[in-house]
Order: sequence, then structure tokens, then C-alpha cells
Amino acid sequence: MTEIKTIYFDIGGVLLTNGFDEYQRARVLPRFGVDLADYEARHPAANHKWERGLCTERDYFNETLFYKPRDFSFDDVWAAVKAESRVLDAGCFDILAELVAAGRYRLCTLNNESRELNDYRLQVFGLTRYFDTFICSGYVNEMKPHLNIYRSALELTQAPAAESVFIDDRAENLEPARELGMSGIQFQGSEQLRRELGRLGIAVG
Repeated sequence: MTEIKTIYFDIGGVLLTNGFDEYQRARVLPRFGVDLADYEARHPAANHKWERGLCTERDYFNETLFYKPRDFSFDDVWAAVKAESRVLDAGCFDILAELVAAGRYRLCTLNNESRELNDYRLQVFGLTRYFDTFICSGYVNEMKPHLNIYRSALELTQAPAAESVFIDDRAENLEPARELGMSGIQFQGSEQLRRELGRLGIAVG
């Protein structure tokens, strides 16, 4: 078995809750009296640009919310969006700390997120302490599961695909990684992740 040297982690759905998914939008937006159906109709086109780094967070919310006068501000909404982020499984942070301590692996993120929300989450949850490289859709202008974001990850890290593993909670996001020759782990919890890493020869704990 080829030795794994580079490990790519998704963030939302593995380390943290998702950034601002449909369930979070359904919790946050009604607090402001927003017509959720109208918002969701405007969301796909605006989000296509936002999560690819092709517009700012203000541009996104101008398209989805502030196309008409509101009795709340952008700052009100943005604070509520950021407050939705939580640690999903604290055991994953134990795994990260052990991988860093081992000193044998290059750790990278590979995730879909807007540039602004990704920057916030990296800093607030201390992810910059663990990872060497950050491949985010908002940075590289492409989203999973498009093959190009995985190619970008391998090119930016110069890591051989056969020596790489990608961890994501969604099966459809693992398929392109495997197509390029990477190993893939579908995340179901930190204890399951330990076992799967062990099967690849990556000892943690």
C-alpha cells in the first residue's frame, strides 16, 4: 500500500457545521421576517458567484436580501450568519492535533465556502494551527464536485494523488478525488475516521 503523505479535510460537515446551508438559512432568515421562498429563489445564482469567490458577501446579500429596503442591516444578517458556525465533532480536533504532532503528514483543507466566511471560520476555530494549505472554492474559483478543484488541490500542494487522501461527508464529493487517484474517506464521525485512517496506515491515538 502506498504511504499516505498528504491529508485533505473538508471543513463543513467534518470539522465544523456547514457555513450557511439551507437548514441554517431556514433558522436565521425568518428571525428577520424574510420570505424564505423568495430568498431561496434568488440564492442559487447569487451563491454560484459567492462561493466561487466571484463576488463579495455584500454583493451576495444585495442580490438575495437588499434588492429592496429592509428594517435590518447587512451587519445584522452577517453577524447572525457567522454565529451559526459550531464545532461539529470535537474528536476530529484531537485527530488533527495528533497528526500535527506526528510530523509525518501535510494537512490541507479542501472545501466549498465563500472567501469571507471561510476566512472567519479559519481564524475563530483556530484551523490555521493545524493546516499547511487551504484550498477553498472561494479562493480557487471552483467548487466540489467539479474535477478542477481537486486538480487545483494537487497542483497547489504538488502532492502525488496516490499519496493523498480526501475526507468529506458527502459521497459525491469523493468520486472526483478517486477518479484522480486519491484515496477517499466518507466521514461519519471521529471514531470511524480513526479506523479508516488506520486502514490506510495512518496511526492516530
